[in-house]
Amino acid sequence: MLHNEMTDLLKIGYPIIQAPMAGGITTSKLVAEVSNSGGLGTIGAGYMTPIQIREQIREIKQLTSNHFGINLFVPNNFNNMDHEIEAASQLLQPIRDQLNLQVEDRLEIPKSNDVVKTFNEQIKVVLEEKVPICTFTFGIPSIEVVAELKRNNVILIGTATNVEEAVENEERGMDIVVVQGSEAGGHRGNFLNGSPESLIGLMSLVPQVVDEVNIPVIAAGGIMDGRGLMASICLGAQGVQMGTAFLTCVESGAHQVHKESVLNAKEDQIVLTRAFSGKLARGINNKFILEMQKHESSIPDFPVQNALTQSIRKASALQNNQEFMSLWSGQSPRLAENQTVKTLFNKMIAEAQNIFQPI
Repeated sequence: MLHNEMTDLLKIGYPIIQAPMAGGITTSKLVAEVSNSGGLGTIGAGYMTPIQIREQIREIKQLTSNHFGINLFVPNNFNNMDHEIEAASQLLQPIRDQLNLQVEDRLEIPKSNDVVKTFNEQIKVVLEEKVPICTFTFGIPSIEVVAELKRNNVILIGTATNVEEAVENEERGMDIVVVQGSEAGGHRGNFLNGSPESLIGLMSLVPQVVDEVNIPVIAAGGIMDGRGLMASICLGAQGVQMGTAFLTCVESGAHQVHKESVLNAKEDQIVLTRAFSGKLARGINNKFILEMQKHESSIPDFPVQNALTQSIRKASALQNNQEFMSLWSGQSPRLAENQTVKTLFNKMIAEAQNIFQPI
């Protein structure tokens, strides 16, 4: 039951994918350890430069001979309205004051054309370094990009938050689709509908998607152990993608404050917010989220707000202050543990096999 079309396609021992958490969490050690343990390690490269991507790919190849993947953010059109940026920056000033931060004179706000250019350069590195698996979030690449990757035998994995998005992934040529339930930590991967419409629970979403697509479906959202793995397989998924469970692992690059916050959080502390990035994301409630709550409707869209809050998040992390950090987490923090990747895999597989073949 733990070997199927998906594990054969990805050339992995177990149907477990480490979620591509961007922002430094997916260290080379984490990615390699997941792949060495029989799963699919994935680089969260959404915020990385092409040079950084190339360096990490080569580093991981020194640590594992097994397959690993890389995740990229599909660029979307967005506007840089000076008055909106100025208004949003003014809203953040009281928080900068609390952190003793000065307003940046020349804040680097991304431009739509530059984001597209960077994405194309990232794709070029993926091809040149012969990464076998490429996953996508926030949309589906163009027909031309998909065709180029397929010509180079790259296996493609898309992200969907509803049935319509899953069908679109299959029609565009994705080989596998990750179905992201509302329980998932971090950013929502929706791209066809608004964020509120993307909030479908995993147990409801997986069987509906499985009935409508022919490609393998991966379940994501709140899965932390062998019970979640087997439940997903019973619903028709061929595997799971897990983020929070790996975030608190020893090999993760998450800030220690972030790890401890997840390990000590309760399920009712996990909320949805646009405050940090301009895109709906799930994480642990804190002072920043609460203070920005009444302004969420006026916050610029991703990636503009993400750029505006970057210095705040960085300063907060340097000061070990959890109140202004983006503490992304899924809805199952009570199941998180401080353990090695190998220990997590051993526990998960033993638990799954015991459920499949009870003693």
